Amino acid sequence: MRNAKLILLGATAALAACGGNAPTAQNGAASGAPVNNAVAPPATGTAIAVLTTADGQPAGTARVTQADGALRVSVEAQALPPGEHGVHIHMTGKCDAPEFMSAGGHWNPDSKHHGLDNPEGQHAGDMPNLTIGADGKGTLDYELKGGTLAGLFDDDGSAFVVHAGQDDQKSDPAGNSGARIACGVFRTG
Repeated sequence: MRNAKLILLGATAALAACGGNAPTAQNGAASGAPVNNAVAPPATGTAIAVLTTADGQPAGTARVTQADGALRVSVEAQALPPGEHGVHIHMTGKCDAPEFMSAGGHWNPDSKHHGLDNPEGQHAGDMPNLTIGADGKGTLDYELKGGTLAGLFDDDGSAFVVHAGQDDQKSDPAGNSGARIACGVFRTG
């Protein structure tokens, strides 16, 4: 009986080792369904979203670090139109071009209203506008109080989205910030 258990255990381990990278219906690759981009949350560390435009061009990065009961977001954008742009963390870790609607709505686990100026509270993923200069570049640093990497990496992950226009910081659902022009799925960094 003991030998049978050892053989079964060895066979199970061998099968697991052989099938580690093969596409399966569970992750969607074999069935033709969209692949879920979520990854397991890190206990500590950094999450990074590599931003791309609808035509697949690089648009920068959004980096998130958990510290002191908050998520610190640092954005370095490039090759975007000059002006003010609404930026938000969105609730689904998918960025299907050209419209990036697969990223879902704003990350809002507490069912708040939109906007930093909303007296009823803001979405967890709401941030100030990102200013892009004449050179197509811009940076933003902001702290999302109460956010966690575990929340960011829930079952379907999350994404960072840059909108075409300025966020008015009060109108639901997205501050009248317009179309989604760049998107990146958060991955562990």
